[in-house]
Amino acid sequence: MSSSPRLILASSSAYRQALLRRLQLDFDAISPDIDERALADETAEETALRLAQAKAEVIAKTVGEALIIGSDQVATLDGLQMGKPGNHANALAQLQAMRGREVVFHTALCLLDTRARASQRVQLSNVPTVVSFRDVPDAELDAYLRIEQPYDCAGSAKNEGLGIALLASIRSEDPSALTGLPLITLVSMLRRAGVTFFKG
Repeated sequence: MSSSPRLILASSSAYRQALLRRLQLDFDAISPDIDERALADETAEETALRLAQAKAEVIAKTVGEALIIGSDQVATLDGLQMGKPGNHANALAQLQAMRGREVVFHTALCLLDTRARASQRVQLSNVPTVVSFRDVPDAELDAYLRIEQPYDCAGSAKNEGLGIALLASIRSEDPSALTGLPLITLVSMLRRAGVTFFKG
């Protein structure tokens, strides 16, 4: 990407960094410092979109011209938002509530172009993923959490790891969205910003 603008991932997430590496683009990862709590009367999609853009905008204040990627994910069960559990007890409660049920994960993506000649400064998109959870007994849920400790994951299960054993099905237009960075959507955004992926 020597002739392309600097690419920055506004995230400290190892999952998102691993996904972005699949595109074989040089990038820097910078952790944004924002309040990730939902606002009153805000839908899950609105929360995810707002936070994805906020992450990119915070980083934009500290860098020059760049393409900045912000992403956020909010899980919903019966329309109620479920955030990152943070600890074992909260994670177990989340998994108990979700077993045998369908959960919608809203993964929002923002590409912020800070270049002076940017034709489109902000690109925003939300990619929903519907996940069906297996009806797994408490003892197995507890054992899973002690093995993988997914306390930093919305929904308390790492689908890219052992957590896939808790899932019955995944429905999405972008298979990487559930892990936290919708690559199909991102490629479309980057192409519109002038990034080339295949060079002869």
